[in-house]
Amino acid sequence: MPKQITVRSYIKGVDQAPRKVAIVASLVRNRTVSDAVVILDNVPRRSALPVKKAIESARANAINNNNLDSKSLTISTISVTAGKRLKRYKPASRGRALPFEKKTANILVKVTGIEKAAKKASSTKVTKVEESK
Repeated sequence: MPKQITVRSYIKGVDQAPRKVAIVASLVRNRTVSDAVVILDNVPRRSALPVKKAIESARANAINNNNLDSKSLTISTISVTAGKRLKRYKPASRGRALPFEKKTANILVKVTGIEKAAKKASSTKVTKVEESK
């Protein structure tokens, strides 16, 4: 019986507000990986690119490192959390400085899939033919 395996991808420090990234992430929650990539290709928001990269990274980890079937991959979890905040100041009139924060986001993607069936060894033997002259 094939096993369900979960593989994750974690992207830190996306230079966008977590709220804006979370809106795009909610569009592809609980979908297959191939459907999610097609949806994100057609979303006109700037945060669609980092979410798509996180999903494709999780897909590559699943296929290359864990030998999972690419057709069976589904997004089991996708979450966006707040990352580090950079405190900056904007110059204002009369020598004042108005503080503001540059927000970043962290994206966690967990992909679940089924292991590929192991290939059976072929029964034909390869022999070397030595030619002597």
